[in-house]
Amino acid sequence: MVSQYSSMSTMRDKSEKQDGGYAPSEAPTETNDLGDVSLPKLPGEATEQANGTDEVGDLEKATPTSAPPAFNPADFPDGGAKAWLVVAGCWCCLFVSFGWINCIGVFQAYYQTHMLSQYAPSTVAWIPSLEAFMMFAGGAVIGKIYDNYGPFYLLVTGTFFHVFGLMMTSLATEYYQFILAQGICSALGASMVFYPAMTSLTSWFFHKRAFALGIVASGSSMGGVIFPIMVQRLIPQIGFPWTMRACAFMILGLCIIAILTVKSRLPPVKKPLNLIEFVLPLKEPPYVLLTLGSFLFFLGLFLPFNFLILQGPSIGMSQDLAGYLIPILNAASVFGRTIPGYVADKVGRFNVLTVMCAFSGIIILALWLPAAANAPLIVFAALYGFGSGAFVSAAPSCVAQISDVRKIGVRTGTLFGIVSIAVLISNPIGGALVDDDHGKYRNLQIYAGVICCGGAAVLGASRFVQSGPKLVVKI
Repeated sequence: MVSQYSSMSTMRDKSEKQDGGYAPSEAPTETNDLGDVSLPKLPGEATEQANGTDEVGDLEKATPTSAPPAFNPADFPDGGAKAWLVVAGCWCCLFVSFGWINCIGVFQAYYQTHMLSQYAPSTVAWIPSLEAFMMFAGGAVIGKIYDNYGPFYLLVTGTFFHVFGLMMTSLATEYYQFILAQGICSALGASMVFYPAMTSLTSWFFHKRAFALGIVASGSSMGGVIFPIMVQRLIPQIGFPWTMRACAFMILGLCIIAILTVKSRLPPVKKPLNLIEFVLPLKEPPYVLLTLGSFLFFLGLFLPFNFLILQGPSIGMSQDLAGYLIPILNAASVFGRTIPGYVADKVGRFNVLTVMCAFSGIIILALWLPAAANAPLIVFAALYGFGSGAFVSAAPSCVAQISDVRKIGVRTGTLFGIVSIAVLISNPIGGALVDDDHGKYRNLQIYAGVICCGGAAVLGASRFVQSGPKLVVKI
C-alpha cells in the first residue's frame, strides 16, 4: 500500500507540473544577483538547466504568457469586483492626469493669442512642454516611493499639487507665473496621480493586462475630449480664471474617487534607496531598446497635439472647427487605447506597439504633410488619435512583460523619466521649426513623421532581440 501511495503521489506531482508549475512551497529556488534572495523557479527552468542551455527555443517560451520571475500567472485575479474597481479608479487617474496633458494644444493656442501674445510660439511652447516633462520626469522617484509605500500617499499628495497648481494658474498673468503654476506645480501633482494608477493595475492582471491598461488609458482620451471643449466653451462665458477653477474642482472630485478605489494587490515592501536599481534595467537589451524607441517616438508624439489646432486656421479652417481637432483626435484615441490593447493580449504586446507607432509616423507623412483642406486634416486627427493612442496602454504592458512585477514601479518610472527629456524639448523644437519656416508647418510635419518612424524601428529592434528573425511570433 505504501508503494501504491508513493506511485500515486509521484503521478500527481508530475500532473501538477505539467498543468502550470510548482506549488509555492515546492518550487526550486536559486540565489539572485544580490545573493540574498531565493526566488522560485518558473516551470521549464529546471529542464533548461538540465539540458545545459538557457536559450529559449520555442514559440511559447518567447511569448508574454511566461510569468515574470517569482510569480505564477494563477496568482493574478485577472478580474473580479476588486480588480475592476481598481480599473475604475485608475481610469479616473488617467482622465485627470494624462487627459489634462492631452489638451495642451488648447493652452498653446490661447496663450499665444491672448495673455502671452508678445512671446514667440517657441517661447510659449515651453509651458505645455514643461507641463508634460514634469508629468513624466518624476517617474523613477515616484516609482520607488510607490514600491516602498503603495499608492495612497502619492495619490493624496498628487491631488493637492494638481488642484492647487490649477487654482494658482487661474490667478496668473505673467509668463513665469504660468511656468510655476501650470508647468511645474500642477504637472508634478498629475505625475503623482498617473504613475500609481499604471503600476497598481499591473498587479491585478496578467493575461488581460494589455486590455485592462487599454480601458484605463481610454480615460486619458476622454479627458482629452472633455477638457478642451470645456475650456474653449467656458472661457467666453465665465472667463479664464473661473474656467481653470471649474477644471480644478472636476479634477478634485475624480481624484477623491481614485484615492478610495486604487489599491495594489501586493503589500509594499520598504527597501533603502539604491541608485543601482535605476541603472540595472539599462543593462538589458530589450529594455534599453524599448526605452530608446519610446524616447524617439515621444520626440514627435505631442507635436500634432500641440500644433494641429494652430495649423487649421492657416489653411482656411474656421477657428471654431479648429478648436474641435484636438477633441476629435482624443475621441479616436479611445478606440486606439482599447482595441489594440485587446489585440495585444492575443498577438503580442511588442508586435502591436511597433505596428501602431509605425502607423502613426506614416500617416503624418502621408496625410498630415500634404493636407491643405478641412477634410484631410479632420481625417488625419482621427487616424493619428487611433494610432498614437495605443502607446499609452501598450508601453507599460511591454515593460511589465519583461520585468519582475515587484520592480515594475522603478522600471516603468525609469523609462518614462528618460522619455520626459524628449517631451520637454519636442514642442520647443516644433515651435522653432515653425518660426524657421516663416509660420508654415512643413518642416515640423516632416520632422514629426520621420522621428516617429525612427522610434517605431527601434521598438521593432526590441522585439527582434527577444524573438529572433521570426516574423510570425507572439512577443
